[in-house]
Amino acid sequence: MNKVVKAIVSILLLFVIAGLAYAVVQSVMEPVKFNKAKDHRQAVAVQRLKDIRDLQVAYKSVNGKFTKDFDSLAMFYNTGKMEVVMQIGSNDDSLAVANTEALKKANRNITPQQMYELYKQGQSLVFAIRNEIPVKDTLFRSRTDFNVDSLKYIPFSGNQLVEMDAIVKQVSGVNVPLFEAKMPWKKLLKGLDNQLRINLDAEEKAKNKYEGLQVGSISAPNNNAGNWE
Repeated sequence: MNKVVKAIVSILLLFVIAGLAYAVVQSVMEPVKFNKAKDHRQAVAVQRLKDIRDLQVAYKSVNGKFTKDFDSLAMFYNTGKMEVVMQIGSNDDSLAVANTEALKKANRNITPQQMYELYKQGQSLVFAIRNEIPVKDTLFRSRTDFNVDSLKYIPFSGNQLVEMDAIVKQVSGVNVPLFEAKMPWKKLLKGLDNQLRINLDAEEKAKNKYEGLQVGSISAPNNNAGNWE
């Protein structure tokens, strides 16, 4: 074997070794990259499921049941109203407490609204009053990133829809409103390594867990818990 052939073989061997080394590094790094991307997507998805839960709970407080329809949730957020209890004055204010007791003793039929008018006139009182205020002024007020129209979509999925359902189920003879919202890994992790995603689904299934993220349950009451909690 002449020197030229030996040089070519040596170069080829270097390429093969480099290729094998690259393949080994990639096989180690691919799960790392997958898990990093999964954790990021999960954090975004969990926040969206929490928002769905908060809006569903508010919807139920007004309508007596949950809804399976995202358009109904959006309309409730945009145009609906909620009853809230406002505390006027402080129980730590001894003068306000004394004035309130004296006022109630003198007029047992006085309403919170009448007390509120007296409070606005300058009287020192302490009481609670119920008001109806727009849902928009109650929920997500401090959230600049909140968009009610995005709730229906699974993030990173190409606008595939969240799987949401709601029913009223008899539990121990009592009608209990239930809802659930799901984001399967197959849709949430779209575009990531498919084999690693399949492995993740298999691991969840082996543990009798849902293969994805879920909040609430229509099969059993769980106090609207998320399966990440």
